[in-house]
Amino acid sequence: MYIGAIDIGGTSIKTAISDEYGQLTNAKAYPTEAEKGGAHLMNKIVMICEEMHAAESLSGFAISSAGQVDAETGTIIYANDTIPGYSGMNVCEQITEKFRIPATMDNDVNCTALGEQWLGAAKNVSDFLTVTLGTGIGGALFINGFLYRGFNFSGGEIGHMTLYPGGKPCTCNLAGCYERYASSAALAVAVHQKFGELELPAFFEMIRSGSVEANIVFEKWVDDLTTGLASLVTILNPSMVVIGGGISAQGSLLLEAIQTSLDSKLMPNHKSCLTVTLAEKGNDANLLGAVRHFLNNHSVQND
Repeated sequence: MYIGAIDIGGTSIKTAISDEYGQLTNAKAYPTEAEKGGAHLMNKIVMICEEMHAAESLSGFAISSAGQVDAETGTIIYANDTIPGYSGMNVCEQITEKFRIPATMDNDVNCTALGEQWLGAAKNVSDFLTVTLGTGIGGALFINGFLYRGFNFSGGEIGHMTLYPGGKPCTCNLAGCYERYASSAALAVAVHQKFGELELPAFFEMIRSGSVEANIVFEKWVDDLTTGLASLVTILNPSMVVIGGGISAQGSLLLEAIQTSLDSKLMPNHKSCLTVTLAEKGNDANLLGAVRHFLNNHSVQND
């Protein structure tokens, strides 16, 4: 059984062919060209599906996508203006009609959690929170072994919690949102304000080299990040928090800073049962989670 796995991000579309055990092959990436809009993106997705189906006889397509996703119908409930005209598009219906094989889709952060719970850092963990740090902050929650999507598939939008009332304006049209202070993009802004055109990898090398000024910027960002995490842990009481996103490549430097700061903000019982860890599957987590979602909904087999 082979499944075409597709991860639609704002910058790139990543693909691979997976078997039912999560073994990924034939990995490729394509520019999203998000500014060209939803219709152009849909045409590109169909083209990618044609290419994958020609390379391997597929039993279906498993899709991870940015935006709020109706995981039952494969429709984009809401996507911001990063991809104009993407909201309301039924991606899975169009693919199924074109290829006559099933397609499923879920939100990208949900797919990160599904992938990590299947084959990654949260393997077989029943209650955990996934937090992805990137342009924004994404969240996904497992409760009693099941992914919690919310009443109308919009659960986990933790990036839009209010951290500072009346603070920085956000893309959601509110102000003071968590992701405006604690995302990777927010850290990049703080670094540029302090040091000019300095990229995050070089900034982290400054920290490793003992730069006091760099560490002050980093500690402020970690403090904002863990203030939000502490509220989430207090409310949800998960056994694990999985930190994902490209910044997780900073490894133990990032993890130890988060653990130390978060520990100081938790009540003893919440702290005693909590493990904080980094996502293991990196860019593959979304693809694996999309496949897991497909397998949860379809048991089709090749002849």
